[in-house]
Amino acid sequence: MIEISLTIALIIMGLSILVCFIRVVKGPTMSDRVVALDTIGITLIGIIGIVMMIQNTLAYSDVILVIAILAFIGSIALAKFIEGGVVFDRDHN
Repeated sequence: MIEISLTIALIIMGLSILVCFIRVVKGPTMSDRVVALDTIGITLIGIIGIVMMIQNTLAYSDVILVIAILAFIGSIALAKFIEGGVVFDRDHN
């Protein structure tokens, strides 16, 4: 019974990633695109967690950590770009 529930959750999360990808492509504002990319990253972490539960292993825990770090760094970089137009400030005073 738990395998069926996990499979249904994987299908729903896959559809969620598809909807978020559509928002990334069509998003009317840059903020919508950033939120959709963050949601894709979080959903991907959930999918990998469910796959770990189905396979009864901890082999993908490093992958989850790397995706979380990359999603965080990407969110910060995009937020800084939206705010100021540049990611790295280079003052040559």
